[in-house]
Amino acid sequence: MSRRKSTTAAQDEILMLIGSGRARSRRELAEALDLSPSTVSQHVQALLTEGHLVEGPAGESSGGRRPRELRLTDRDEYLGAIDLGGGHARIGLVRRGAGIVATTEIPVDLTEGAPAVIDAVAAGLTTLATGPAVDGQLVGAGISLPGPVDVTRRTVESPSRMPGWQGHDIGGLLEQATGVPVVVENDANAMALGEHFARTERVEHSVTVKAGTAIGAGIVVHGSVYHGAGGVAGDITHTRVSAAGETPCSCGNHGCLETVASGSALVRLLREQGYDVTTTADVLDRVRDADPVATTLARTAGRQLGEVLCAVVNFFNPGAVYLGGALATLEPFVSAIRSQLYAGSHPMMTRSLVIEPARLGADATLTGVVRMLDESLFRLGR
Repeated sequence: MSRRKSTTAAQDEILMLIGSGRARSRRELAEALDLSPSTVSQHVQALLTEGHLVEGPAGESSGGRRPRELRLTDRDEYLGAIDLGGGHARIGLVRRGAGIVATTEIPVDLTEGAPAVIDAVAAGLTTLATGPAVDGQLVGAGISLPGPVDVTRRTVESPSRMPGWQGHDIGGLLEQATGVPVVVENDANAMALGEHFARTERVEHSVTVKAGTAIGAGIVVHGSVYHGAGGVAGDITHTRVSAAGETPCSCGNHGCLETVASGSALVRLLREQGYDVTTTADVLDRVRDADPVATTLARTAGRQLGEVLCAVVNFFNPGAVYLGGALATLEPFVSAIRSQLYAGSHPMMTRSLVIEPARLGADATLTGVVRMLDESLFRLGR
């Protein structure tokens, strides 16, 4: 169902900004649209009267009238989100205008190839969307991939962990399986967008790091993911670091950050010292049990990642660095990153820099994908 039948172009833009989370109040709408507060208030009042928007309770004032949060009216439309990982996929269903209403996880094997895996996750999404508690229809789906993504062609590019996926139209495969419009994004970028809008006090620019079995990072500038000239901005995992020496990396090069600061790197390093570990979860258990070797390795990994992030902070000067992923749940890892950033970055860069753990947990990537999807649907007039 299209909203454009009863709204003006400016009102469509307002609905898109609120639906994607880029604006939540009249003041934020006026800043985003470069319109006067009175003009925005007129459009908002029309949308409230027509039932497209609802107002929440008054929030905290930063001077002047206390702002009232705006959100889309709950609708009988649902959006699907798929966070595809190396061994499993997390699938979420979101009521349009509201939040996540259901999630599930299914095992996947990326080596089975794109068509088989996409069919499997599409079936999982369909099961959620046709459940007895769902009182509407699926109108769109988004998927995040653990590799570099061309968001325009909706393909994964040079996927070192996804053999056989190169060149496949992932968006087309998922559209064919679900029958709804689809957006495709890199998992770290989607997580970055989700985390960027998860706070009441927002910064203009942020960097979100996803440190798990592998390492990823996403950059958000003025509320939008920055993809860079080739679509791979933020791919710090393959930055060469001296501590890695000539250790071979999954990308085909040697000495990448991933080989010393990721979960897979910690598994390898612990096994070299005789530990019976096979997964990142095993490493987490060892560190939480205060195993001295595992703790030292986690702290060293955080320091290595922090060194690379120093260059990012000094060059980009973000307002916040958010730390997500499994390794970011470990205090020694996070403390080492924080210490390295303060020690290695220019004081002007860290004077007001926010460094904190991600807040949305496993839902961060799903939330970011849905924001992108909702905005895409508005542009399509849906």
